[in-house]
Amino acid sequence: MKESREHEKEFYVPTGGPPQGPGPSREIYAVMGERNIFRMCEDFYAELEKSSIRYMFSDDMQAASKRIAAFLVGLLGGPPLYHRQYGNPMMRQRHIAFPIDEEARQEWLRCFKSVLDNAEYKYNFPADHLPGFIRFLDEFSAWMVNRK
Repeated sequence: MKESREHEKEFYVPTGGPPQGPGPSREIYAVMGERNIFRMCEDFYAELEKSSIRYMFSDDMQAASKRIAAFLVGLLGGPPLYHRQYGNPMMRQRHIAFPIDEEARQEWLRCFKSVLDNAEYKYNFPADHLPGFIRFLDEFSAWMVNRK
């Protein structure tokens, strides 16, 4: 028990815990469909590939984009692809090995927001649900911060 507590001290834990607000609308999947969510994530990872935080990601960015797409498909109202392929998401635990500070978080958000420009046309993203999705990304990414 002592060892696990010492491990916890090494990492920053954001105040307030995991996001408590409503997640993004589960109606998004019905409008976008799986194919568009996967395309959006491919474009997001292409943007990350050019970013200052590229070093945090695996060499196979295409495979990484498929993992986040599987997660988002289920989150946005589709089938639980991520759970079926990878198990329980436990996203903070899966990301703890990466030095995510506020600067890295902001770069990640910048990349995602860049991809979301004109998302209603590029991916058939329902415009009325875009602000809620961006709010979710903001709250979710804040929970991934593990370094001061």
